[in-house]
Amino acid sequence: MHEENKAAANGCGKSRSGTQNEAALLALMEKTGYSMVQENGQRKFGGPPPGWEGPPPPRGCEVFVGKIPRDMYEDELVPIFERAGKIYEFRLMMEFSGKFIGVCVSLDNCRLFIGAIPKEKKKEEILNEMKKVTEGVVDVIVYPNATDKTKNRGFAFVEYESHRAAAMARRRLIPGTFQLWGHAIQVDWADPEKEVDEETMQRVKVLYVRNLMMSTTEDTIKAEFNKFKPGVVERVKKLRDYAFVHFFHREDAVAAMSVMNGKCIDGATIEVTLAKPVNKESTWKQHFNGQLSPSSENLLGFPNKEDGHQKSLGKAASLSVRLNGQHSPGPSEAERCTYPFFPGIKLTPISMYSLKSSHFSSAAMHLDYFCNKNNWTPPEYYLYSTTSQDGKILLVYKVLIPSIADGSQSYFMPDKLCTTVEGAKELAAQFTLLHL
Repeated sequence: MHEENKAAANGCGKSRSGTQNEAALLALMEKTGYSMVQENGQRKFGGPPPGWEGPPPPRGCEVFVGKIPRDMYEDELVPIFERAGKIYEFRLMMEFSGKFIGVCVSLDNCRLFIGAIPKEKKKEEILNEMKKVTEGVVDVIVYPNATDKTKNRGFAFVEYESHRAAAMARRRLIPGTFQLWGHAIQVDWADPEKEVDEETMQRVKVLYVRNLMMSTTEDTIKAEFNKFKPGVVERVKKLRDYAFVHFFHREDAVAAMSVMNGKCIDGATIEVTLAKPVNKESTWKQHFNGQLSPSSENLLGFPNKEDGHQKSLGKAASLSVRLNGQHSPGPSEAERCTYPFFPGIKLTPISMYSLKSSHFSSAAMHLDYFCNKNNWTPPEYYLYSTTSQDGKILLVYKVLIPSIADGSQSYFMPDKLCTTVEGAKELAAQFTLLHL
């Protein structure tokens, strides 16, 4: 028996005595042949199990189990989960709370969001620095500033070789005292990009083009993409420094992607990929539960000139109903968002900005969180009104973000009016998020 395994067994458990814990865990290890080590605030059982040959299981084979009772340990938990199949590795966190467990497929995320990076730092500098302070770094994704291509946007995505490497890096970087280049940084899990099945992607005939100059026009983009084969582009929709190029035929879109990726337009080297189609059945609420991020711009939908209405992640009719206060969740919908509050549960003061974007269903709160995360000043809302032909008061908000990442002032105002203040504010916040 390794000494580290004995130390792990000795250091666990508050509900049982140390002797009882040690005996139960040692018996489990002797019965199964698995090892057990304790490191970085978690205890690892297995990984690999005895007699394992070949590489570790691929991504997608891990599940996350939460809300485990405080007095349950590996000797009770392992037999429960072994009913589902052979366990490769079981990692138990050292702090627990709650009465009921929940099980879901682990996202197996290997990418971290790093914010508050000095804007003059290049990709190579960020990559080298991250390799110095964390292990398992594979790549760094850095986006150039929308108006000054010599600078970054103040954030980067760091890709790690495994979910475990990313988790260990996050654990090391997340305390507020850690600094890079003399600056305190922000660290969080990167929002995972939405997976689209291969069959759907085979039908895509829209290209996502990023890293454009702010001054580049839709006509210029259309002309550049028509050069390799005249008349193949149906239409172009550009917002800030990225655009969607729609083709009449898929084969032309695929050919254009190969030809145009890495080309220079108005002095900027562009990146071209197939746009990921939106889910027509997803709702506006799902859209704002974590799908808006700097890494998922290509998930957004834009107005279709032929049918005159907006095609977005949520249905247009559903969106307008929600924003104008005509929809309220039914009992079953509301109950899915609640959990029982038991006497004696410990409550801890927390800042809204320490949460993740997935905790917000309100566009206004999501925008506030987004600005804070990117070190921008909070959004300012200015209310305007007009009167409809039938005498109704119609409202619209103009949103000002005084200091965005590129140092300029930005105004955002939707092209629709609402009948309620709440609806107008939500619509303005949603419009702003779609254009950032």
